[in-house]
Amino acid sequence: MSIGLFVDKEHPPTLDEVWGAIGAKRSLWESLVQLVVDNYRVQEDFKFYGKKYGWALRFRKGSKALLSIYPGKKTFVVQIVVGPTQIEKASDLGLGENVRKVFEDAHQFPEGRWLFIKIKSKRDVNDIQQLLLLKSRPTK
Repeated sequence: MSIGLFVDKEHPPTLDEVWGAIGAKRSLWESLVQLVVDNYRVQEDFKFYGKKYGWALRFRKGSKALLSIYPGKKTFVVQIVVGPTQIEKASDLGLGENVRKVFEDAHQFPEGRWLFIKIKSKRDVNDIQQLLLLKSRPTK
C-alpha cells in the first residue's frame, strides 16, 4: 500500500483527479496550500516519489523541502520533516491528538523525524502550520 493514491509514474494527476480523490477534504487541502503560498516564497510542483509513495505536491524553499502533500482516497497525507533542533520545541507545541500521535510515533533519524500526517480535520492543518513555523519563518 502506498502513501498516496496516484502511483502511475507515467501519469501525474490533474487537479480534477486530485479533487475527485480527496472529496470533502478539498477545502482543507486548499487552505493548507494557500497558507504555504501566502507565507513562503516556494517552488511547487508535482513529483513522483516511487510506487511506495506515489505523486505528491511538493513545496521547496530553494533546495530545501518544506512539505509534500500526497492525495489519497477521501483524504490526503502531509509529509513534513521536523529537524533535530526542532524536536524539543515541537513536543511543547500542544499539538492535537492526531498530529501529536504521528509525531510521537515517528522514528528519529539523523535529519529529524519524518512525519506522514493523514489529514482528518482543520486542527491537523493548524498543527502543520505550527510545525512549519518551527521549520521556517514566513518570508512574505
